[in-house]
Amino acid sequence: MPNLRFAAPVEARVAVVTGGALGIGRAAAVRLAEAGRDVVVADLAPEAAETVKLVEAQGRRAAWHQVDVTDAAAVQALVDATVADFGRLDILVCCAGVLGSEVGFLDLPFEQFERILSINLYGVFHAHQAAIPAMLRQGWGRCVTIGSGARHGVAQRIPYSVSKGAVRSLIASLGAAYVKQGVFVNGIEPGRVLTQMIIPRFSAAHLANPGVPIGRYSDPEEVAEVIEFLASERNTYTSGVFWEVQNTTR
Repeated sequence: MPNLRFAAPVEARVAVVTGGALGIGRAAAVRLAEAGRDVVVADLAPEAAETVKLVEAQGRRAAWHQVDVTDAAAVQALVDATVADFGRLDILVCCAGVLGSEVGFLDLPFEQFERILSINLYGVFHAHQAAIPAMLRQGWGRCVTIGSGARHGVAQRIPYSVSKGAVRSLIASLGAAYVKQGVFVNGIEPGRVLTQMIIPRFSAAHLANPGVPIGRYSDPEEVAEVIEFLASERNTYTSGVFWEVQNTTR
C-alpha cells in the first residue's frame, strides 16, 4: 500500500454485500475477496450460492444469508449474525436493486412505485442504519452504494429514477455524518454495465456498438475495481460523493 499518512493498517476485514448473487454485486464480492476480505452475501436469489464458492476460491470465508432488504428487522439480524459469526463488520456494499417495468406516469400503479423505492432506497437505508453502529464501535468502516444516472429523470422509469435520486442524497448526507469517526460512506454511478439487468433490454447489434465514446458498455468487474478502492484502507479522503464509472455523462 502507498505511504498514505492517514491510512489504517490493512486487516482481514469483513464485508457484507447486498444483491451479491449476480452482476455488480457478485463482481464486488469476488474483488473484495481477492483483496483479502471475508464476504457475507445477502440476497434472495439462489445464485448467491455460486458467489460464495467464488469467494471461497480466493481463500476467504464466505456466507450466504437470504435477506429481504426491505425488512429492517431482517437486515439488522444479518448484521448481528455477521458480527457474531465473523467477529466484526467493516465494509458494506449495497448492490441490491430492481429496475421495474417501463410505464408512463399516468399508468403507474402506486404499488410498483412503492415496491421499487422499498428495495432501492429503503433497503439502502436499512443496511446503513444496521451496519454503521458496528463500524463506529471499531472506529473504521467503509460503505459503498450503487447509484444510477437515471437520477436525472427517465420518463418511463419514474420509480427507479426517484429511488436513485434519493439514494444520492442519502449517501451524501451519511458521508458527512460519521467521517470524523472513521466511517466513510460513498456511492458509485456506473454507466450501463453488462449485467442481467442491462443485457436483455438491448439487441446484440446495440450491445456491440452502443454509441458511447469508448465503444462498449462496462463489465461488472470494472465497477468492482472502484468499489474495492472506496472500501479499502487506501481510501483516506473520499466520503459523501459518487464516483462515476463511465465515459459519458449520461
